Amino acid sequence: MTRAGGFLRSRPALHTVPLTVTETLRTRGRCVYGDGAPEFGVLEREGEARAAFFRTPPHWLNLTALTPGDADALAARLAALGRRLPGVNAECDTAAAFAEAWQRHTGAPAVLRQRQRLYRLGTLTQPGPVPPGGPRVAAEADRELLLRWHDEFSVSVGLGSVRDSAEWADARIDSGGITLWETPDGTPVAMAGTGPRVAGQVRVAPVYTPPDLRGRGYAGAATTEVSRAALASGADEVLLFTDLDNPTSNGLYQRIGYRPVADFDVYDFT
Repeated sequence: MTRAGGFLRSRPALHTVPLTVTETLRTRGRCVYGDGAPEFGVLEREGEARAAFFRTPPHWLNLTALTPGDADALAARLAALGRRLPGVNAECDTAAAFAEAWQRHTGAPAVLRQRQRLYRLGTLTQPGPVPPGGPRVAAEADRELLLRWHDEFSVSVGLGSVRDSAEWADARIDSGGITLWETPDGTPVAMAGTGPRVAGQVRVAPVYTPPDLRGRGYAGAATTEVSRAALASGADEVLLFTDLDNPTSNGLYQRIGYRPVADFDVYDFT
C-alpha cells in the first residue's frame, strides 16, 4: 500500500476489491483467504503507480485496468517466473486481454466463468412494500446460522468460498457487519453484509435468502437497511457486485437505487 495506495484510493469504486482485500489481510492476518502467502504487484512509470495486482492463493489473479500491451507483459513475466494461475478477475477488457495473453504464453486455455457488474448507490429507495418483521445485527448466537448461509451463498454464486466460513462469521460478528431480516416471530429469513470502510467506500456483500424464502422482499429489505447504515456511517460510496446472469438481483438492486459503474469478468485457466 505504500507504493500502490495512492493509485488505488484515487478510484476507490473501481478498486474496491484490492482495497478491501488488503485491509482484511492487514486486520485479520495474511492467511485469511488461504494458506498461501498473498502476492502483490505494482506497475510503475515515471515514479508513479499506474496499475496493480494481487493474488491470495489458491484464488484468481485480480488486476486493475491494463492496456493490452501491459496485460501481455504481465502474463509473460508471470509465466517466466513459473507462476501457475487458476484464473483472472478484472474489468472485462483487461480480463480478456490477460486471458488471451496467458493462453498464448502458457498454452493454458481460458474459459469465461462469470460476468459481473459493479454498482454504485445513487438515491436510496425502498424497492417495494416492506415485508413483515425488521432488521437485527447478527450476534454470537447467530454463528451457526451464518456458517450455514455463508456456505450456501458461496455455492449459489458459483465461485466457491474464498474464505473459511468460521473465520468469516467470527469477523462479521465482531464488526457488526451482518444484518439479518427477521419475521415478526423472530425467525431470520435473509442476511445482508457490509465490509470495512476503506478510502470512503463500503461494499455490500453478501446478500442471501434461502431458496424457499425468496420472492417475498426479504433480500431487498435487508440490502436497503445495510445501505442506509453504510451511508449513515459516513461512506462516500456504497457499492456492490452482481452476477450479470441473474436478472432478479440486477433488477432488485437498481430498484433500490444502485447504478452501473463497470463490468468485470472472471476467467478460469484450465
